Amino acid sequence: MFSLEGRVALVTGAAYGIGLAIAQALAEAGARIVFNCSRQETVDRGMKAYKELGIDAKGYLCDVTDEIAVKSMVADIERTIGTIDILVNNAGIIKRVPMTQMDVEEFRQVVNVDLVGPFICAKAVIPGMIRKGHGKIINICSLMSELGRETVSAYASAKGGLKMLTRNICAEYGEHNIQCNAIGPGYIATEQTAPLREPQPDGRPNQFDAFIKSRTPAARWGSPEDLKGPAVFLASDASNFVNGQILYVDGGLLASLGHHPE
Repeated sequence: MFSLEGRVALVTGAAYGIGLAIAQALAEAGARIVFNCSRQETVDRGMKAYKELGIDAKGYLCDVTDEIAVKSMVADIERTIGTIDILVNNAGIIKRVPMTQMDVEEFRQVVNVDLVGPFICAKAVIPGMIRKGHGKIINICSLMSELGRETVSAYASAKGGLKMLTRNICAEYGEHNIQCNAIGPGYIATEQTAPLREPQPDGRPNQFDAFIKSRTPAARWGSPEDLKGPAVFLASDASNFVNGQILYVDGGLLASLGHHPE
């Protein structure tokens, strides 16, 4: 039920962090991994990581916001490897800037990568999935698909939009046996979130780090490995009647107001 043998998975931006962990899990379940990054040095970094993991992956230099480049990449994958069975829209960026100080071009850049990119990639793979008679699309949403917080207006706007894109792909293409769901990670310990966990200059614990641990019933940050099982579930036949859903992997944060201060 959870086997991905013989399936081709495209995981965008999967050179490290959450994307790499998800791709590793899909590979361990039997999928052939293809990934892309927007810079050659990141593609090379990813290829090195996959080789060290013993995974035969193929990397592409491709910007998810460039529709022509994405179409070309998908066509090459279909020609040389096979029709894409699984798409994981993982590529994303965040800019932590107070809204009134954020330049409109910065706002547009975040929305372009985090929302328009998944639209472009899904649009490119759906025709092949329709021809094949099945497909799985997994969008990487966020707690910010549900909650707001200071300094992340662009990111929250994009991830909220991605939640609704997930549901609309379900509504529009579910009849073709295409399931589009999303994973909403909580606060995950990655390179991207490292600044939120580092000690203060005077050596005191990071206040935000302490806040997240107190706010999360699991009392810890998540790890990329925590996302592996949910990804395999949503990519496999085990989720064939699950569609348009956002699975929050957040240690219970959205379910709780947090601990009352003593």
